Amino acid sequence: MKFNNPHSFFTALQAGQGHPLVIAGPCSAETEAQVMQTAEALKQQGVHLFRAGIWKPRTRPGSFEGVGSQGLAWLNRVKRELGLKVTTEVATARHVEEALKQEIDVLWIGARTTVNPFAVQEIADALQGVQVPVMVKNPVNPDLALWIGAIERFYHAGITDLAAIHRGFSSYQQTKYRNVPLWQIPIELKARYQGLPVIVDPSHIGGRRDLVFPVSQKGLDLGYDGVMIETHPTPEQALSDAAQQVTPARLAEIIGQLQVRKSTYDDAELVNRAEELRLQIDAADHEIIAALARRMALVEQIGEYKKQNNVQVLQLERWKEIFRSRPEWAEEAGVNPAFVEELYKLIHVESIRKQTKVLDGI
Repeated sequence: MKFNNPHSFFTALQAGQGHPLVIAGPCSAETEAQVMQTAEALKQQGVHLFRAGIWKPRTRPGSFEGVGSQGLAWLNRVKRELGLKVTTEVATARHVEEALKQEIDVLWIGARTTVNPFAVQEIADALQGVQVPVMVKNPVNPDLALWIGAIERFYHAGITDLAAIHRGFSSYQQTKYRNVPLWQIPIELKARYQGLPVIVDPSHIGGRRDLVFPVSQKGLDLGYDGVMIETHPTPEQALSDAAQQVTPARLAEIIGQLQVRKSTYDDAELVNRAEELRLQIDAADHEIIAALARRMALVEQIGEYKKQNNVQVLQLERWKEIFRSRPEWAEEAGVNPAFVEELYKLIHVESIRKQTKVLDGI
């Protein structure tokens, strides 16, 4: 798949403006007046693309699930009267048909749809022969293959004007985020498909108004192409996701505060200094890998000792001691203990694998 198209819809929207693509609007279109009020405020701020959910199936029934097809006419009015491009989420072939009839400019695929290849293929089939930009949110679970698969299905259907939206991943762990970002997954997507626009959705990642700015800035610092921020005239009264929406005034502040970093060094001295530091990083990485190799050689030796003495692989008290002490050592050394904790989980899995091979004589 090739995405280096200088004439793509998403590139054209922000051409020559020098700041990120901004997609904003309410989580849900609630009334025609609310949609128009929000759109009028956002047009003044130079928002590139107005978003609003029309069909909003919730995790559990009984809450507000969107106004349905009538909301498409409201988006069409935004487009006609205010000149804003508009986008909404589609989850079925029928949604696609109705959205295209109302000349919706961009469609997006939600996280609950991306996770289902049957649903994605149905939508892709409905778009055969249609030239409409499509944005694909990451699946609810942290599965890069599913995300790529959804993008590929649209690409193979002839939709080449594509973008990815990073909205975070569901997790049983209690964190400060509504959906944990797991930044390494979209970074891997960007690395595989250079030129594919990637947009951060800080509203769904953070789940709270106060996290919208820092998550947006983090995305831009990682080279993302834009932000999708849920915006409502009176967020506290919103019928869905009230806690994560911001007012148009707050959105203006956020846009004004966001910094777009340079993608490359523009000074020869800085380039040389960066290269020196990279060489030092490479040397440090060689040392880390050599240390890991020494550790795994010792793991195999202790595996042989356990085999000779008929001792099981997992020594729980030893593992508890490692799990307790290594983060403490990390903190003393000025290294993030949580990072070292995760690292040693991986080391432990590999150690168990190696010792099991020794005991089983593989």
